[in-house]
Amino acid sequence: MTAPASAPLLAARGLAFARNEAPVFGPLDFVVDAGEALLVQGGNGSGKTTLLRVLAGLLRADAGQILVQGRPAEASLRALAIAYLGHLPALKGELSVLENLEFLCGLQGRRPGQETSSALAAVGMAGYEDAPARQLSAGQRKRVALARMWLSPAPLWLLDEPYANLDLDGINLVNRMISAQLRDGGAALVTTHGAYAAPPVRTRMLELTERDA
Repeated sequence: MTAPASAPLLAARGLAFARNEAPVFGPLDFVVDAGEALLVQGGNGSGKTTLLRVLAGLLRADAGQILVQGRPAEASLRALAIAYLGHLPALKGELSVLENLEFLCGLQGRRPGQETSSALAAVGMAGYEDAPARQLSAGQRKRVALARMWLSPAPLWLLDEPYANLDLDGINLVNRMISAQLRDGGAALVTTHGAYAAPPVRTRMLELTERDA
């Protein structure tokens, strides 16, 4: 099935999730078009991380529908269209930084014209190519994870608290990356507690209400 030309990159209709029969979020309706970001705000327990994991296909929604580029979000489509950055950097500690990125590019593909060395330089990690991932600080691991996002050809980024463990320079780096992703016709969902300003891009807002755990 061909997606309509005007279809948003991501759309959710009546999306809901419960844990042990207790509602976590929803029902939610929202869209994210190419060239814009959706800023998902809410306190701890509001379901921000759970929402992104549902959108990424790591958890199954209890109700509703997810559309990617106008088509039902089957696993094969999500694998091509979505790149997910969670709280953990998804790095193997025994592998070097370069080995980690090359391995992930082998699984997820690579943005045309991008090399791992240039991606590492862009995130301030040039010179760490041969360093084992286990020796990196939390902020350095986050930067390597951001390099992985930049190398991904996926048009839709799901970024769960991307500013965590970063200094002011790292926060500006995230904002520059999001801006570049949107200029290239992509989109991003960004979760935040509200402690950081939204990236300077066209932004929709989605506020999740904290529920009792």
